[in-house]
Amino acid sequence: MTAIAQTAHVTGRHLRYFLRQPWFVGISLVQPFIWLFLFSQLFRSVTAIPGFSGSGQYLDYLTPGVVIMTALFSCGWAGMAIVEDIDRSIIDRFLTMPIHRSAIVIGLNLYEVVALLVQTLVIAALALLLGARFPGGAVGFGVLVLCAMLIGLSVAAFSDAIALGQPNRETVIGINTLITLPLTFLSAAFMPLALVPDWMATIAGYNPVDWAVEAGRQALTSSTPDWSFILPRVAGLAALAILTSALATASFRSYQRAI
Repeated sequence: MTAIAQTAHVTGRHLRYFLRQPWFVGISLVQPFIWLFLFSQLFRSVTAIPGFSGSGQYLDYLTPGVVIMTALFSCGWAGMAIVEDIDRSIIDRFLTMPIHRSAIVIGLNLYEVVALLVQTLVIAALALLLGARFPGGAVGFGVLVLCAMLIGLSVAAFSDAIALGQPNRETVIGINTLITLPLTFLSAAFMPLALVPDWMATIAGYNPVDWAVEAGRQALTSSTPDWSFILPRVAGLAALAILTSALATASFRSYQRAI
């Protein structure tokens, strides 16, 4: 119970810091709307392309992709909080306390997931207001949220590991920028894989971002989801989240030994 309480305390610390920045809160909520609106208008005619596998309007197809992209972009900056805490010697203070090392990393990443949940709810509400229809209902939305949280946890933990291994802003920013856009475009976030070059479709099969997008979309946009398609991808995302969390914790212990 002590580890759980410590994790909750760290999560609360980051949430309080987040809420004390009203401009950042506003930007975090508005940005997904901009992506959803602009991309849905820019690419809305792609549904007329022969071979487009989505049904209905492009907004229905796009919404899961924007949710997962938001998870990638939002949680990818988790390492910046680690860098700031190192620069302000807050991490050093934590190390003098009887606190579980995993609670420091997991608490931060849970904060990222809570913020992501709020963004996902905003995206869903805006999509419905813009006319999207989701036959999967609450269950389908729940699966999409789960996929977003798992990929968000994975990306946040990876960002933490980078920050602990190379505690400077430039490295975290550079690596985050390097991986987020390629992972997004090497997936079915904006376009069915049947319409992309074969080499891109092959890479997408090994891309966790594509697992999250495809599983979430299958659950949300189908009235009869194919669970044999969804569940293996969710399991893969869960395994990745566990693996990256273990990597972040191990990186923390390495950082502790190095100081």
